Amino acid sequence: MSIKVREWLRRLGIQTTHEEREDIDREIELRTGRYCDSGVELLSEAEFLAIVERVRRKGKKAPVEPLVA
Repeated sequence: MSIKVREWLRRLGIQTTHEEREDIDREIELRTGRYCDSGVELLSEAEFLAIVERVRRKGKKAPVEPLVA
């Protein structure tokens, strides 16, 4: 896991789960083509916040109710 991503999250006052942080790291790596520690330096704060928001939204899926026939 990225040390710098954790520092950014802490500095911005954002609390995340371990799984969310791993997804954030992966998204940064996909966007920048670099390891997340060096890739996060290429992002603006707005881009970083957009990634965090997208990861959090993806993780909050509505519970699926079973179909009853």
